[in-house]
Amino acid sequence: MLFKRFLNQIAILIILLSSCSKSKVFTENDIQIIPKPRELKITKGFFEFSKNTKFVTNNDSQKEILNTLISKFNIAAGWNLEIVKEVPQKNYVKFSIDPNLTNEGYLLNVTKDNIIIKANGNAGFLYGLESLRQLLPTAIESSTLVKDIEWRVPNLLIQDEPRFKWRGLMLDVSRHFFELDYLKETIDAMAMLKLNVLHLHLIDHQGWRIEIKKYPKLTNVGAWRVPQKDINWRSREVNDPDVKGTYGGFYTQEQLVELINYATSKNIEIIPEIEMPGHVSSAIAAYPELSCTGEKIAVPSGGNPNKNVYCGGKESTYLFLEDVLKEVMEIFPSRYIHIGGDEAQKFQWKKCKHCQNRIKKEGLKNEDELQSYFIKRMEKFINAHDKKLIGWDEILEGGLAPDATVMSWRGVKGGIEAAKQGHNVIMTPNSHCYFDHFQGPQNEEPPGIRGYLPLSKVYQFDPVVESMSKEEASYVLGGQANLWAEYIPTEEHSQYMLYPRLAALAETVWSPKKFKDWVDFSERITSMFKRYKLLGINYAKSVYSVTADAKINIEEKVVEVILKNEFPKSDIRYSTDGNELNSASKKYTEPIKITETTNLKASLFENDKPIGRELNQTIKFHKAIGKRITYNEMYSDSYKGVGKFNMINTLRGTKNFRDGQWQAWLDKDMEVVIDLEKETSISQVIVGSMENQGPGIYYPTKIEVFISEDGKNYKIAGSVEKAYAKNAGSELKDFKINFSEQKARFVKVVATSLKQTPTGGSVWLFIDEILID
Repeated sequence: MLFKRFLNQIAILIILLSSCSKSKVFTENDIQIIPKPRELKITKGFFEFSKNTKFVTNNDSQKEILNTLISKFNIAAGWNLEIVKEVPQKNYVKFSIDPNLTNEGYLLNVTKDNIIIKANGNAGFLYGLESLRQLLPTAIESSTLVKDIEWRVPNLLIQDEPRFKWRGLMLDVSRHFFELDYLKETIDAMAMLKLNVLHLHLIDHQGWRIEIKKYPKLTNVGAWRVPQKDINWRSREVNDPDVKGTYGGFYTQEQLVELINYATSKNIEIIPEIEMPGHVSSAIAAYPELSCTGEKIAVPSGGNPNKNVYCGGKESTYLFLEDVLKEVMEIFPSRYIHIGGDEAQKFQWKKCKHCQNRIKKEGLKNEDELQSYFIKRMEKFINAHDKKLIGWDEILEGGLAPDATVMSWRGVKGGIEAAKQGHNVIMTPNSHCYFDHFQGPQNEEPPGIRGYLPLSKVYQFDPVVESMSKEEASYVLGGQANLWAEYIPTEEHSQYMLYPRLAALAETVWSPKKFKDWVDFSERITSMFKRYKLLGINYAKSVYSVTADAKINIEEKVVEVILKNEFPKSDIRYSTDGNELNSASKKYTEPIKITETTNLKASLFENDKPIGRELNQTIKFHKAIGKRITYNEMYSDSYKGVGKFNMINTLRGTKNFRDGQWQAWLDKDMEVVIDLEKETSISQVIVGSMENQGPGIYYPTKIEVFISEDGKNYKIAGSVEKAYAKNAGSELKDFKINFSEQKARFVKVVATSLKQTPTGGSVWLFIDEILID
């Protein structure tokens, strides 16, 4: 009897729990869609998918769109959901044509009985379905069967359309080659975020990636280079043109057609970039006669050999490019052809008889006008084939081609100027859209080029500049992220740089500006993290990182440390006693005052658990802190650090040489004298330095320490030497000079610079701290 009563109670409890579950009330906080829809109205109740849910359409292209979601249900729920022509009484999803909606707009209406997606065409249906996908539990992205999931979406009405026509991503496949399957995976991720342009940078100095049948050496020669992985990209050596390259690859025309068809099914237009007149060493390596000199060269392994440009004077150059463009335009149905046009150093043109004859013949003033002639001539050819030309903002130099669209990358100035002239503009400023920049503390990030672009800064991007008039703003087509691949050799690394920043960019070019809210976005992005994880996307977790800024009160010898994180209202916890971080660790609420050598640990917490990378930093107090310092050789105005006390303030620099903690000397030695103010026993001096050979930063070749009692008569206490060696990475190093304990008041430190690179370039010497103990 008691057992039966117990079973009845259990049954009642199960019914109550089920009832509570069925009565769940959805709120706007449950809507995690990125990019944020234009209009959303949530109502009571929900629609629940089941194994009997039907999808209604009789259009083959719509079936293809629906199959994306159907296949996900097949994997995650184990259901084989049907597409039918007849509309059931309930429990169905239906596409419905609405000619009043814009080309990419959609209406998504969810009730307890059905889901209706209205659109003017396939683009709207695709985007409506992508929004529906993000309304479902993140488990829909699973690659294996998931049990005990209620596949519910809230009853709501979404009316949505994009703010801008151009919502793009540029992938550099020249510097490092990526396979076709990876490009398709990227297209899938773009479609989820409602991006609609994939710009392929197919050609650069380091590789020609598109098959041109009339000129087979472009891929037989130009697509392959000698690998130099052990040398920094910018410092790589010139290759012997007679040595066959082994790194590279290219896309056949058939592969590109396959890719274009795949992208079209996702409402993504692929724009090819065929560089000219610069960034073309790979073409000149294949056909040396395309240059001014005709000199035989190899495909470079790295660097930026911008001296290699097409000859702007030879008629054969233009005929070659027209042949190439004919094949490109046969492959790509895109409205636009991107011709690059950037960073072309024209000093060869000044010495070239063909170029000077062309300048004279065409009545041009100088080499800038020759470049303008070059671009205008190519535009005329492109226009004759019903295409439009796009170029980087350098195409403004010497006069803009009549119908050219400008892609503004050197900030927004070029875009503003083009809009003033009545030209269409795509904004992609390197300050907000260059995804090859680091997104977290550089010491903790994989190798990159330089610059700092965290998720929150990407979200600040707006293609329309406030100073623009309404008319000028009308010429802005939209915005684009660019991922240059000099330092990105793998697909995994490429994903790391793209995600989640691409989600922030997507919202800035889709959603109304009035909806821009970092707090709101930072809450929604965590749901996208879960999707990325289930999709196997190697997204960066840099946004979780805690960073530390510090300032020192020299007189009181107190360091104040300020902890920060990108997420608003962050729960940051820390310790200064060496203990591991846990739920009991102290919450950060105000700057931390430190008066002695301290090991500081800090982390972002969520639900009382640490998440992301832990900050682990030792702030070392030493005998030189706050003492008088004299610079016998002054540092460069370009890198002053925090000024006079930079070397003796306990604050260390990072791999980001622009972080404000470094002092630097160009082609000069460092020589400083520290006055300890009284005779002091010392036995060690540590000098902190950096090496990053790409931008010309090299370790000192020798460091010497001299000591004195009177500041006039010095004797050497110790020294350390470091021979030059090739270094492909960015490194920090503390040079330690140990010696027998001695008494001294004055300490002179001399760091000898390499002064000249092996190739004859200038050398920076970077120092962040001199520690005396």
